Amino acid sequence: MQIVGIPGSLRAGSFNLALLRAAAELAPDGVTVYVASIRGIPLYDGDLEQKDGIPAAVAALKDRVAAAGGLLIASPEYNGSVPGVLKNTVDWMTRPPSDSSRVFGGLPVALTGATPGGTGTRLAQTAWLSVLRNLGTRPWFGKNLFVGGASTLFDEQMRLTDEPMRERVAAWIEGFARFVAQSSPRG
Repeated sequence: MQIVGIPGSLRAGSFNLALLRAAAELAPDGVTVYVASIRGIPLYDGDLEQKDGIPAAVAALKDRVAAAGGLLIASPEYNGSVPGVLKNTVDWMTRPPSDSSRVFGGLPVALTGATPGGTGTRLAQTAWLSVLRNLGTRPWFGKNLFVGGASTLFDEQMRLTDEPMRERVAAWIEGFARFVAQSSPRG
């Protein structure tokens, strides 16, 4: 089973990127988590789309997500909502509108997020739900994974070293993998 993970930050030292890498490491046997990048995706501009078409980075990400069994979104929380760079990526991925259902229709999606703050990314994850519903995805409402205090959970190489959190991430990715396996095939 192939699952794509998209971090909502461009920072090389992103806790959300590190969280997805931990999920990939802790995924159960038979599950591969491909951690994508949103670096290089321009701000959406209809004039740019009309002139040059879909940027290569967007087209590649769309194809990867369309072929996957599920999608993990690790979203930071900026000002109580979703980060602009990740929302921009999703907006590009719905272009042209006729292709949106190929990419997102019926796609199982799990949300998570890591932050140095104490409460995790509850508001951002909640804000993503209306977007996911509009896209026709199948959000997973199993185990919530709100990762607060991230600066104490990862080492200098951005490896998740906190054992209780590693256990939570392992249970979370295992639960999502079961949800994906039980979901009817997209099509």
